[in-house]
Amino acid sequence: MIDDQSDQCLALSEFFNQFGENGAEMTYSLETCAGKFNTSGRLGTGYAIQSLDGEHTLRLPTILECNDIPQNKNEIPSPDILHHYDHLCDLVDSIPPIALGHPTTINNACNIELLIGRDLVESHFILEHRIGKPYAQKLPLGWVIIGNVCLDKTHATSKVNVNKTAILPIGRPTILEPCENAFAVKSDHFFNRSSHDEKPGLSIEDRKFIDIMDSGFTMSDEGKWTAPLPFRYPRPTLDNNRSLAMKRALSFDKNLQFNETKAAHVVEFMTKIFERGHAEIAPEVPPNKEIWYLPLFGVYHPKKPENVRVVFDSSAKFHGTSLNDVLLTGPDLCNSLLGILLRFRKEKVGVTVDVEQMFHNFKVNTDHRDYLRFLWHENNDLSKPLVDHRMTVHTFGNGPSPAVATYGMRKSVQNADPDVQEFICRNFYVDDGLISCASPEEAISLVKRSQRTLKENGDLRLHKVVSNCRDVLDAFSQDDLAKNLKELDFGNETLPVQRSLGLLWDTEGDFFTFKTAVDDKPFTRRGVLSVINSIYDPIGFVAPVVITGRLMMRELMLLTKNTDWDEPLPPLLRDLWNKWVNSLRDLEHVHIDRQYLGTS
Repeated sequence: MIDDQSDQCLALSEFFNQFGENGAEMTYSLETCAGKFNTSGRLGTGYAIQSLDGEHTLRLPTILECNDIPQNKNEIPSPDILHHYDHLCDLVDSIPPIALGHPTTINNACNIELLIGRDLVESHFILEHRIGKPYAQKLPLGWVIIGNVCLDKTHATSKVNVNKTAILPIGRPTILEPCENAFAVKSDHFFNRSSHDEKPGLSIEDRKFIDIMDSGFTMSDEGKWTAPLPFRYPRPTLDNNRSLAMKRALSFDKNLQFNETKAAHVVEFMTKIFERGHAEIAPEVPPNKEIWYLPLFGVYHPKKPENVRVVFDSSAKFHGTSLNDVLLTGPDLCNSLLGILLRFRKEKVGVTVDVEQMFHNFKVNTDHRDYLRFLWHENNDLSKPLVDHRMTVHTFGNGPSPAVATYGMRKSVQNADPDVQEFICRNFYVDDGLISCASPEEAISLVKRSQRTLKENGDLRLHKVVSNCRDVLDAFSQDDLAKNLKELDFGNETLPVQRSLGLLWDTEGDFFTFKTAVDDKPFTRRGVLSVINSIYDPIGFVAPVVITGRLMMRELMLLTKNTDWDEPLPPLLRDLWNKWVNSLRDLEHVHIDRQYLGTS
């Protein structure tokens, strides 16, 4: 890197280590746009640098060791970019191709290890130039391109790079005279240090999970990711639990016979499973082959009473062991919920999206599918007998499924644009993505490129788009929008309230609000706990209200130590409790702006 704003040539530790440099070390003050701080580094002398064409060789002045050299590799021009500019296309052979790795990847090619400052004056001589946008200068060490070389904003970045370095003499912050005699002490760190020291390490089992995924994650002929079940090793052999599965299946059938609505919902759910190829008729297997059956049960989402989810119970034990007992759950790959929500509040345009059928997008290796057998009615007809089926995808209920899905989604964008990688890898909580952008155009571009990348690399579908900006909503088809937006007239109707990661987001007013379910809760220890836990507030907007309720609950628990969880609490405490519960309804009038700073 050539930097005419630095008055000193600098180099990374890697540069010094490559040449075995053990020169003297000095303490110095480094001043940048981020501030001024004291540091130390080795001095290197006797180096020379040569242009790629071999025409110019320059002797470098004293180089100072510094590990704060910016790694702005996105600004390095490539021959491909020059083809798009008539006044620069003849320079294609003068700009060497550079293999760039993404800053977050492990094998990061082409590090910027040397910064040439203005103390090497000859390196800044302009030998030739090309006027235009972008502007080109030929220096003794080669051509440099000045200006925006981004094409159609495809690789637009939200980062601004400002480099200014000044080396200042360091003094002692005291009126006392410094000691005339001093000595240098060379020290070696007992432990090796790296840039990953502050990150949580993976356990032995988590590393084993990652190794299994790295070696077994493959793309099928139909464009779907396929992954094995991550078994522990060693592990006990699983006994055939078909008898347990049959007992649970008959119990589930009996439950559906008494609830026709639930039965219809379950049949509808299973219809989608079979139509999408997520399950198949199980083939016959040899008597000695290890197989496992997953009992089924249905659960309703408390906020979606019309939708049932059929859960495949991987935790059901047979002879003291369950499928989840012999599977590695994998590391916690979920992003910080608080971090996602805080970043969601940064910019003017907010957007939320969802990955359709997150877990079911990832196929299971064929030789592992017999561990995912289940009993269900032939042809999905409740009047017909139960027959053997098996899942072809990772199921909701398997311990490793969340880690498998998150690993796969990040693998789908490993070669994507940096902003798409940032969105998918940092701003998703399982299958829900939240992002804020400075403009509608930026939001539309980011979401559409993310959709295209996920579709082309794993056949993942990004849908249920929600935004506070009508221009963003207009840019997507009805099939891509959230359910309550598909029939909405954006020009005349008010945008609805959406639930994003548990928070209520009024997209019309662009603010967060609250709604508590306090009706018909009995005045018992269990009822009190239920009301307090119904206030979902991950950012802490209404912490004073929640803390008041928890303090009250603590007093109630102390006064009723010998009271059963479902036994009515003393009436003398009811008035105080009712007063607090009634105050919760006022939270519906609390509006917190989503964006930190409003626009003027």
